[in-house]
Amino acid sequence: MRNEIRFCSLRDEYGAFSNFARYSVVISKKRWPTTEHYLQAQKFQDPADREEIRRANTPAIAARLGRSRKKKLRSDWERVRVPAMRTALEAKFGQHADLRELLLSTGDTRLVEHTDRDSFWGDGGDGSGENMLGRLLMEIRTMLRASG
Repeated sequence: MRNEIRFCSLRDEYGAFSNFARYSVVISKKRWPTTEHYLQAQKFQDPADREEIRRANTPAIAARLGRSRKKKLRSDWERVRVPAMRTALEAKFGQHADLRELLLSTGDTRLVEHTDRDSFWGDGGDGSGENMLGRLLMEIRTMLRASG
């Protein structure tokens, strides 16, 4: 049994755990093409900015739009980003049975978004990052296991 499962690339065995994976989610009566679209849109108060991101053709474009500082970032983003990601992941793994099974199949193995491009959501590439995405996935896994 592995000590940890690392994911990042969509081509990885667990690439479906990435926010760029093409699994749509319905949250608050709106369909989002990926969890990346949803998360990036939550950075902004303006409904027009959120909608522009929701309609982006790819998760990479949604991410680029979300990183743009030409739009006004919501003042509480640092406080709400983890709950926003949790909402996205609960929808993703709650609405797609195949993903739920994949996540549950990881048992108690530590999940790590292995990337040097992000030290908050990922591990920073060297393990020094917070791995918040991996931690939330493990939380969701525990919740799914408890709900049967």
